[in-house]
Amino acid sequence: MEVRLIKGPRTNPVDIDIQTGITIEELIKDYNEELPYTIIAAKVNNKIEALTYRLKRPAEIELLDMRNQAANLIYQYSLSLIYLKAINDVLGKVRVEIKNSLNKGLFTNIKTFKPITNEDIKKVQARMREIVNEDIPFIKHVVDKDTALDQLLSDAQREKIKMLQKAGDVKRVKFYSLEDTCDFFYGMMVPSTRYIEYFELRKYKAGVLLRFPHQKNPDQIPVYVDEKKLYEAFAEETRWSNLMEVRYVNDLNEKIVSGEYKELIQLSEAVHEKKIAEIANLILKENKRIILIAGPSSSGKTTFARRLCIQLKVNGMKPLYLGTDDYYLERVDTPLDEYGEKNFEDLEAIDIKLFNNQLNDLLEGKTVDIPEFDFFAGMKVFGKRLTKIYANQPIVIEGIHGLNKELTAYLPDEEKFKIYISPFTQLNVDEHNRIPTTDARMLRRIVRDSQFRGYSAKDTIKLWPKVRTGEDKNIFPFSNEADVLFNSSHIYELAVLKKYAEPLLLEIKPEEPEYSEAIRMLKFIGFFDRIENDSIIVNNSIIREFIGGSIFV
Repeated sequence: MEVRLIKGPRTNPVDIDIQTGITIEELIKDYNEELPYTIIAAKVNNKIEALTYRLKRPAEIELLDMRNQAANLIYQYSLSLIYLKAINDVLGKVRVEIKNSLNKGLFTNIKTFKPITNEDIKKVQARMREIVNEDIPFIKHVVDKDTALDQLLSDAQREKIKMLQKAGDVKRVKFYSLEDTCDFFYGMMVPSTRYIEYFELRKYKAGVLLRFPHQKNPDQIPVYVDEKKLYEAFAEETRWSNLMEVRYVNDLNEKIVSGEYKELIQLSEAVHEKKIAEIANLILKENKRIILIAGPSSSGKTTFARRLCIQLKVNGMKPLYLGTDDYYLERVDTPLDEYGEKNFEDLEAIDIKLFNNQLNDLLEGKTVDIPEFDFFAGMKVFGKRLTKIYANQPIVIEGIHGLNKELTAYLPDEEKFKIYISPFTQLNVDEHNRIPTTDARMLRRIVRDSQFRGYSAKDTIKLWPKVRTGEDKNIFPFSNEADVLFNSSHIYELAVLKKYAEPLLLEIKPEEPEYSEAIRMLKFIGFFDRIENDSIIVNNSIIREFIGGSIFV
């Protein structure tokens, strides 16, 4: 039987003959030495399949290592089950929560009667190493709903039980087991534990960090950086989630069914307004004139910046709003990336000299001809925004490079106030299945691109890896530079975005390369009930930036 094999990103396909019925794992044995990283999964005719998948008909097969988002998540699921088994083996049957991404890993809580010690963590990590070396297979079990409930009841997994009980259309349930440890995960697993080579445990605050390779470097643990402000942002979101009595997806679904979601929306919006007002008060107190706002794609930077300007005006200030996009180099001068394509993500695409000169002139009270960038013509246009500001008048600057010191290298540091914005969701599916903030942002972008930019979901998904690469280089490394972090997540938002995103994702056809990611996202939003009536969402909400009806965008 002939199949077409793609060994990795940007590699040419080769046609090979294989034996009908062999697994993908068996197929790649002949190619392991020429592959740069361990293969975690494969895309078979644009559908993600586990390495245990048997090939029974001609197909196009793309091998996926951890540089691929879907494969990276499979690694995380597999590592999580190893972690849970090791905890059970060392500490006994205790409750474990896998909460959110932090410090290039996952922040987890182990619920024991006494505090977890460094010695406990060393023992758990040592047991994880043993499990990996033992090459234990991950066994998939598909059982009926009643059997699944019995299994979950014996393990006291409350959120999974509630989710399954309310899923009336579910007849069969998929579990994975490692010997005596069995759990319910929503993604796939690698064939056996030997695939999970790289991990690290660290005690952190009241929890434990489960760290693993980043997509950029699949064969090494990232350098440890203590993201204190990010931890505080997640901790604050947890407090608000507890206040609103929504910690898991099922809690949100219950409020949607009961109609309580309307108050939930109002509470969530009030939290945002309160936080923005607090930031405006801090800027006034510290008498800062250059307010720099940065964050990854689809964080809601524009709406946040406009709302901050309003709160600054409430404080008697008269802010000038600027976007760094207006300072792009002319299209003909835009630098190229490693593939010879225009690179608009890096700082080198910005006219830094003009930007700094104009801001210094503004601070000195001079009249400045601020450009507007014409994206169709690919050039800056002058003569439309002759601007002068008064003494003590602040300038609010929004753009992806806002926290990079090189952007404002010629501006006085004592005048700067830096804000990092991103949606830090603490709403998870259950105790062991988290909601990646990256997925939440991609849903926002899919909806916004369709609403306002004429892009299909296919277009957005295709572009997303390049966007993520730019974020990893230009945004995330500078988050610790921020004076404050703003969490732009709304606890209700995925139930609203589902209504808009679902039909867009369903348009992607099986023969298209983006199909596998569309299927993954459809399964993800399938856990949420829809909020059909979103008219209650105020017109200055960050979510309006994506679904429409914003007074700012």
